[in-house]
Amino acid sequence: MAGQRVAALAELVENQATRVVLDGVPIAVVKDSAGDVHAIGDTCTHGEISLAEGFVEDETLECWAHGSQFSLVTGKPLNLPAYEPVPVFPVEIIDGDVYIDPSVPKVNQ
Repeated sequence: MAGQRVAALAELVENQATRVVLDGVPIAVVKDSAGDVHAIGDTCTHGEISLAEGFVEDETLECWAHGSQFSLVTGKPLNLPAYEPVPVFPVEIIDGDVYIDPSVPKVNQ
């Protein structure tokens, strides 16, 4: 993977999203309660709101403005008003650092 370093794993706060912009792509980076790191598109598909300002619970990220929840694994919305998924990006942990490739979103499953 030709990812870009975004942070040290130790810098990420559990159950809190961090917004990064890689090659012009806004991404919400989340370390969930299990310690897994996820990277999803940072813009809510319902209201053009930064998802990184939302709330993390288990494997979901909730938009603070209208309550849509997105799966951190698939990017799919789990409730209305959002009905379009956000992209999910590959994450790699190398020597304690988090790398993300913004050019290759995973296929939403």
